[in-house]
Amino acid sequence: MPSDAKILIVDDHEDTLYALESALAPLGHLVTRATSGDDALKEVLRGQVGLLLLDVRMTGVSGLDVVRYMRRVEQTQHIPVILLTGFGPDTELSATAFALGVADLVMKPVDPWTLRTKVRYLYDTHQRRRALEAEVRELRARTAERASPPAPGRLHPDTRVPPQRDGHTDARESREPRESREVREVREVRNAREQDRTA
Repeated sequence: MPSDAKILIVDDHEDTLYALESALAPLGHLVTRATSGDDALKEVLRGQVGLLLLDVRMTGVSGLDVVRYMRRVEQTQHIPVILLTGFGPDTELSATAFALGVADLVMKPVDPWTLRTKVRYLYDTHQRRRALEAEVRELRARTAERASPPAPGRLHPDTRVPPQRDGHTDARESREPRESREVREVREVRNAREQDRTA
């Protein structure tokens, strides 16, 4: 199901980018392209990237350098990355890539069906994770809201609780009726004494 998060494909060869776009088109997700590691980092930091397909060896900033940077930034450290390589199996590369948290390492030329299957699974898993994190944040905010006392002069979220005011106002208001009762009692005593005198 299409989402607002895009798939970013990164390669310094135009024909590879075209092949990747064609392979991913049936998924129905927005696909954005970048032709260098620098451009890839800029695009990722702008946000809304749900998955990254990244060539390992590019001029300038390599694919591994991009992943190293992403894993150090909280905003990007959980974005799934599939590394693409055209140089055949490489044990050292595989060890480094998986140590950095890369989701998969795919050999070029890619098989479209296999790539779509991997991308669909990783993309959907990442979207579910984001949705759960948002739900947890919302639940924590609600819990904190219920735990904290209502602000002075504001209604409590629970309509059964009467409006609350600050302690100073309450103390003043509670003193006033007490003082008026005392004044009334003094007046009544004085009135009674005066009546006794006149009687």
